[in-house]
Amino acid sequence: MSKRTFALETIVCFLIIVACAPPAALNAPGITGTAGDWPSYNRTLPGDRFSPLAEINRSNVAQLKSACTYTLPEVTSLQTGPIVVGSTMFFTTDTISYAIDAGTCAEKWKHVRHSASPSALAVHRGFAYMNGRLFRGTSDAHALAMDPADGHVIWDKALDVNGPGVSYPMAPIAANGLVFIGNAGGDQVGVTGHVYALDANDGHVVWKFDVVPSTGAARATWTNPRLPISGGAFWTSFTYDPVNRVLYVPAGNPAPDFDIQLRTGENLYANSVIALDADNGRMLGYNQLVKHDMHDWDVDSPPTLVTTRSGRAIVASSNKDGLLSIVDRSRLTGSNSRRAGDVTSTLPLVSQTPTTTRMNTDVVLSRDTTTTFCPGFQGGSEWNGAAYSPQTNSLYVGAVDWCMRVRLKRDTTALPTTGIWLGNENTDVQTPVANARGWVTAFDAENGSVRWKFQAPHPILAGVTPTAGGVVFAADMGGQLYSLDAASGQQLWQTSTGQSTGGGIIAYSAGGRQLLGVASGMKSAVWPGAAQQSRIIIYGLR
Repeated sequence: MSKRTFALETIVCFLIIVACAPPAALNAPGITGTAGDWPSYNRTLPGDRFSPLAEINRSNVAQLKSACTYTLPEVTSLQTGPIVVGSTMFFTTDTISYAIDAGTCAEKWKHVRHSASPSALAVHRGFAYMNGRLFRGTSDAHALAMDPADGHVIWDKALDVNGPGVSYPMAPIAANGLVFIGNAGGDQVGVTGHVYALDANDGHVVWKFDVVPSTGAARATWTNPRLPISGGAFWTSFTYDPVNRVLYVPAGNPAPDFDIQLRTGENLYANSVIALDADNGRMLGYNQLVKHDMHDWDVDSPPTLVTTRSGRAIVASSNKDGLLSIVDRSRLTGSNSRRAGDVTSTLPLVSQTPTTTRMNTDVVLSRDTTTTFCPGFQGGSEWNGAAYSPQTNSLYVGAVDWCMRVRLKRDTTALPTTGIWLGNENTDVQTPVANARGWVTAFDAENGSVRWKFQAPHPILAGVTPTAGGVVFAADMGGQLYSLDAASGQQLWQTSTGQSTGGGIIAYSAGGRQLLGVASGMKSAVWPGAAQQSRIIIYGLR
């Protein structure tokens, strides 16, 4: 490509971005930093994962080569979403925080913090960054602020929701002097979800929101008095509308996960996208996307906030139910965003479209026979949600195509008092992993209709990332890294990372060029493709 052609393409891409990108994604202070940074789990606080860089594009993406590799000193279930601020990449595991040079992979520092109560799954999904500080949670219910220069801990605060099975593996987000984080563990007996807003200066709790209220109409929807109330917890990141100061959180499934015959009622506000006033934690609205859940179909991925080309303000929520749900959030924008009134009003559903195979979704599970259904509890979209490109006005979703089989526990007279509470009798719940596949699907952001689909031979767990170069990056659990044409879905490039990949894929600039960073190498107790190494791999054109 000539320099003149490249310059013209870059100018066109820039004009498209300015014309089509929502104002919140461009103008709100502290969201994106420079165009070459990736300063939050999904790059912007609204969570679109779109990179405005176009040096790597349709015409040259096939020339990508590995530029450098950082091999972690641990082999772990690497699900981190790296962030890049300036020339430094920051990422996490359950016990270690890392900083490396974003252009050369040279280690800058690492900070080890062992927990008195380590997470059974040993996962952590990343940092938040704001005003020269890093923030993360821990598996023993602490929140930390760290110095990005050398990794030393500035403050360490114990959170009051703690105990067996409770951890904080999500990547927090930070805005307007607050750090937002929530607890995982909703599959444990008696554990429910809570959202914290912490003061970024010293870590004190500014407000806390309980997914299951202690009193009132929502509490009354947990109707079986025999059951300890459990569920509605968080294990993936949040998103934030900085213009209207609204925090969107995805609450997980109620427990016992499968036994809807035992667990009656609506179980509010589990399995919901919930909108909160970021200043005080007051609920502004919600939509329970998965009702009467009997499949462990958490509303789990970060809700993607988009203003479409037509001007509609939406939430795109792709979850374990194998659906992309588009929800209208216009009631919470502009002059309506702080209005008083019914604070639990449902946010209207625009559309729901499958992201993967769905089978036997309405068949009631039995205590006598085994039911096979799709997606299973490791199907659909997991900790990485929908991405959005203003160039194509499309949402891009990665998904797992993997079914499961369940027979309910026959004896319901003796209920558990501790531990994970699924409610199944059989232990051979997974269908053969050899049958598991992956999908990347492009959807029209206005109405959810499918524009194209790409099938991968292995599950897609990693972050899906569109760029201004007109390409979409994705990776599967078989170790393959893909570049697809954002408009058509045509495969433009493929390479092997040599590792099962379930972490972030980020596009950023360092050392004067655009680079692609991939968190690769998962050794997981519950996912196939055990890695021998965990690595950050960086790709570039030269």
